[in-house]
Amino acid sequence: METDILPVSPENLGRITFKPTADDLVDEWHIEWANDAVDVQNLQRAAYELATTNNPVGFPTETVYGLGADATKGEAVRAIFQAKGRPADNPLIVHFSSIKQLRGLLKGRRSTEESDNGVQAEEGEEQDPIPEIYKPLIRKFWPGPLTIILPNPEDSLLAPEVTAGLNTFGARMPRSILALALIDMAGCPLAAPSANASTRPSPTAAEHVKDDLNGRIHTIIDGGPCNVGVESTVVDGLSSPPAILRPGGVTMEQLRQCPGWENVVVGYKDKPEHGIRPRAPGMKYRHYSPKAMVVLYETGATLPSPTETFEQIKERKSVGIIRTKTWPKALGLAINEHIDGQANGNEIAEKSNSISNPINTTEPSNSLAAPSNLLLSITQHQVPHAHHYALSDSGIPHAIDVWDIDLGAQADGVARGLFSALRELDKKGVDMIFVEGVDDREGGDIAAAVMNRLRKAAEVRI
Repeated sequence: METDILPVSPENLGRITFKPTADDLVDEWHIEWANDAVDVQNLQRAAYELATTNNPVGFPTETVYGLGADATKGEAVRAIFQAKGRPADNPLIVHFSSIKQLRGLLKGRRSTEESDNGVQAEEGEEQDPIPEIYKPLIRKFWPGPLTIILPNPEDSLLAPEVTAGLNTFGARMPRSILALALIDMAGCPLAAPSANASTRPSPTAAEHVKDDLNGRIHTIIDGGPCNVGVESTVVDGLSSPPAILRPGGVTMEQLRQCPGWENVVVGYKDKPEHGIRPRAPGMKYRHYSPKAMVVLYETGATLPSPTETFEQIKERKSVGIIRTKTWPKALGLAINEHIDGQANGNEIAEKSNSISNPINTTEPSNSLAAPSNLLLSITQHQVPHAHHYALSDSGIPHAIDVWDIDLGAQADGVARGLFSALRELDKKGVDMIFVEGVDDREGGDIAAAVMNRLRKAAEVRI
């Protein structure tokens, strides 16, 4: 099977307009397509594949790239598990393009059939299937990096493989206009885990998807690097108190500002929870792991001296270092400075192209920042570049390559670059990766999501 990468730029899709809804949850949106644009044709090709075949498609969201298929078709959902090598008891998140689409699924098969047959509920008779506890979150964070756990109706339209036997499912409305447009074009909700081989670091660029799934899927939509870099936060408001099942792009402090969520608790562990029935992705199995051994230094851990570091790596051929706030370049090892032919400094090759409002709208661009509106901003994050050094005067018979990446001190920058950095070092063939952790006190900052991923990837924690 040949895997094609189809580039799609959001600014070339067409003109988008917004329409407020009666319940003020999420504004309705509509695109007047630029039908002669190659980008629209590429998106249409992917949507047609989703609608007419069982082939999953790789596509970008603001968090990471997803591997999507029609959430109502069992064979299509099974193809996701097969392409990823994903355990069948690991549930999937369902992505929607509108609140109307979500409500239709929550009402179940009987309600859909009655609607198709022209049977309408009397005014005031129909109860909103979205639990009230979630409405403050939807108003504030959707579209965005937040997944909510919802009850799955008995006569559900979802393929049973999506829920892995649970009576609930995770739902999300992504912020990426490419993701929303693809779902809308396909005409169905998309079940979509991250588009990587199971246990591998999550993909934040189209080439990461192809690295893992080349020959396993037909199509990858390339919308550039993701601007959050870690998966969505997963919350359970059906439990008391409400709980965070996976940290991600929405923080605990942000959740606690919403009515009914003031006492939200942490409901996850920073290690695989074997022997459980996972309520959300990422709870049971090891994830985010490169091929190399990962040695994670928690905040406050004492960095070994260059001599001690050398003792750890002297039997290795190649090592990687991911730095954040305080570590010196190459952990202070004696290195030759210009192995990769690049000047020192600038530890990250910047590919930053911030587009504050890439699609024409009927409103001024600053109005798009309102919580109830669709924020259509595509920001290409800084792509980590590994600088190549070699130990000098090491006194051993073989050379040791040192690949050094500085992600910077800010947690959001670390989040955007983490998975790319792990994948980059994998490509360099390193045997061991030293990682400087970030401070995740109480799990409030996006640093909690970063450290959750690193702790699940690490074989050694110090």
